[in-house]
Order: sequence, then structure tokens, then C-alpha cells
Amino acid sequence: MGEEGKDELRVTDRRRIYLDPEDAEQANEEVQTPNLKPKYVEELEARTQAAERQVHDVQSRFEQLRAQLQRETDETRQRLNRSADERAANAKATFIADFLPVLDNLQRAIDAVSDNAPREAILEGIRSIANSIQNALTNAGVEQLTAVGETFDPELHEAVDTADSEPEMDGKVISEYSRGFRMGDRLLRPARVKVGRAAEQARKAPEE
Repeated sequence: MGEEGKDELRVTDRRRIYLDPEDAEQANEEVQTPNLKPKYVEELEARTQAAERQVHDVQSRFEQLRAQLQRETDETRQRLNRSADERAANAKATFIADFLPVLDNLQRAIDAVSDNAPREAILEGIRSIANSIQNALTNAGVEQLTAVGETFDPELHEAVDTADSEPEMDGKVISEYSRGFRMGDRLLRPARVKVGRAAEQARKAPEE
């Protein structure tokens, strides 16, 4: 038996043993889970990501353009409002300037009455005031309505009274109590008028 012990061969395994469990687990995962995606799938995913980035860029640019357009719109609106305010102020100043001569003539008429001026001179001063007012209104675009002799129009005239008239003046304005005015298509004030009404027998006469 001793001799048999002498003849035994001792075998030593000299292969390297990896003792790090994490490295071993990672190596096992790499071996067990290989990349099974086909190449065309990877290309599609890359294209999808690129498209998403492009959509995001377009959306961002759109938001910038919308904000810029909003700013420009606000600035334009403000300019238009300022321009409209300036035009209104200029029109008001022009209208007031046209009325200053009226004030001057009115003061002259008052002075004439105080100085016991002749009646004709006072009357001429009043006519001058009326003409100045009419000119100021005309310059502002105000038009005086023609009433006397016109067929009564409820859109333009206010019938205050009626009176007997010749048949040819039936339904027409025969006198005016106060003038009517309009500015463009807008009626500022209707004319207050008296309307003619032919007698019943006068209206029947032409028919007979």
C-alpha cells in the first residue's frame, strides 16, 4: 500500500477561477441576453427619434412666431388707436377754431346793444353770427335739411302741426319751426314742421 501511495499522481487544476460574483453575473447576462433587434428596427427607432426632435423644433419655432405676431398685432393696434385719437383731437380743434369768430361776433352784438346802436346794425351783427355758425357746421360736415315745399317724410321731418292748404300742397311741408340737420347718413335732428292738408272738397274736385 505504501508503494501504491508513492505511485499516486497529484493533479493540480491551474485554470483561473473568477471569484467576483458581479463580474460573473454580468458575463452571464451578456451571454444569456444577446441583442436580438434586427438592424432595420434600430434604424426605424433612430428615425422616429429624429422625427420627434424635428416636431419639437417646429413646435418651438411656431410658438416663437406666434408670440412675435401677437406683439406686432398689439403694436399695430396701439398705433391705430393713437392715430384715431389724434384725428379726433384735430377735428375737435378745427371745429372749435371755426366757432371762435362766432364768439367774436356775439360779443360785438352785445356791445352794439349796450351802446344803443341802430336796430339795423344789431340785426346785421346777428346775421353775421348765424352765418358764422352755419359755416362752422358746414366745415364739420353738417348738412341742413330742406323741408319747406318737400313731401312730408317721417324719417326726416317731425310734424308739429297741420294746416289747410291748396290741393297741390297736400301732404307737403308748408312751414318750418326748427331746422333739421344730418351728417352723412346720420340724422342729427329732424326738422320740426307744419304739414299742409287740403280741404276734403278740394281733394275731391279733381276727381269730379
